[in-house]
Amino acid sequence: MSQQGEKPADHEDDWWRRLYDEAAPDAGPGSEADSLDDRFDSASDALGDTEQARPDRPATVVPLPDPRSPAAEAEKGPDRVPEPPPPQGTVPLGRAPWEAPAGPSRPQTFAVRPPAPSQEPPAVAALPEPPVRPAVGHLGERPPAYDAEPAALPASGPDDLGDPVPDTVLDGARYGTYTLRAASVRGDSARSCGEPRRDALLTARFGDGDGALVLVAVAGGGTGAGPARPAADACRWIGATVARSHARLSDDIRAGRRGDLKSGLHRLTARTYGKLRARAAELGLEPSAYSTGLRCLLLSADPECRTRVFFGIGPGGLFRLRDGAWQDLDPVRPATGGAAGEVGPGGDRLTMDLQITTPPYAGHPPQPPAEPFRFRASVARPGDTLMLCGNGLAEPMREKPALAGELARRWAAAGPPGLPAYLADIQLRIEGYADDRTGAAVWEA
Repeated sequence: MSQQGEKPADHEDDWWRRLYDEAAPDAGPGSEADSLDDRFDSASDALGDTEQARPDRPATVVPLPDPRSPAAEAEKGPDRVPEPPPPQGTVPLGRAPWEAPAGPSRPQTFAVRPPAPSQEPPAVAALPEPPVRPAVGHLGERPPAYDAEPAALPASGPDDLGDPVPDTVLDGARYGTYTLRAASVRGDSARSCGEPRRDALLTARFGDGDGALVLVAVAGGGTGAGPARPAADACRWIGATVARSHARLSDDIRAGRRGDLKSGLHRLTARTYGKLRARAAELGLEPSAYSTGLRCLLLSADPECRTRVFFGIGPGGLFRLRDGAWQDLDPVRPATGGAAGEVGPGGDRLTMDLQITTPPYAGHPPQPPAEPFRFRASVARPGDTLMLCGNGLAEPMREKPALAGELARRWAAAGPPGLPAYLADIQLRIEGYADDRTGAAVWEA
């Protein structure tokens, strides 16, 4: 090329004249030079690549084996889906237009194939129908006045967020020959008014193997509110004392030492209620203003041991379902016909006074002896169901035969229910009973 303003030399401008000279023959359509070779030579000269493949040098195309040949069928294997041949009238990829075979012969399959048509998606197996969700039912002609589901949350402040009280607690286990189900649910009235659940439930295992001991503690039916609720304190403190003595208690239960169990559990319960009274003094309350009922079960994990031990104080209940009928094993009042501490009917019920008095706190006179302590150790039979419950469930069990009959019908059928079904059973609603519902049931295999 020449510098600006200079006249270019003839040889530098020759290629431009040859391309645009008016005297040059036209290579467009309709001209005599309009041939494939002329077009190829023109493009090659312009690009300066005369050594590229020409039309008279067809590109080497490696054909694949015939897909219908025995060798190709063996290579596909039994799990491969055969690919259909390309449709008639199409040019296989990788060939120039002038190399398309003439005539109706089947086009040859080349290394570059058209994409296979999309396959139909595999059929999806129908999912099984979901199980029927257990519903909270009610007994009687009219439903209770309150809604069956929670309506309002309890009020909270900056100082009581570390100890939340959930609406519902649900637990379960299986040891030896029994299956345990336990639940505590906020009552309908508390749900409607936004009050916390006052009942407390503790399920705990201490130890390992056959020597392990399971404790179920139900507390409620008392007084007191706030972050340090008496029911929660009672469950926590009785759990701590049982944990420290669980090895001795487990040995006594497996050996059937009822006298040792009676005196030992008496001391542990007295210690727990002593702490409740001390806590009331710290809060500046009357002891009666920080009180609760406490009911406990001790269950051995040894499959050879069927002794079930109950002990407790205050309102609540202990029921046994045997041969389709409920038995009340824990009368509200002490057994008649004997003095305190005497063995009552059945040979294994013991009632006694704890004789826990209040220390001489300033402004609080000494208190009378506490409520009677109840103890029962019995041997379970296969098919029994033993239920420990708080007062919110014990009262309708005693006063509404419809509830006891419905639970007997549900639980006498086919073994222990699952956790959701058990929760629905515990919440069977009856008009006039809207307190917390807390109960633990033990099914014997």
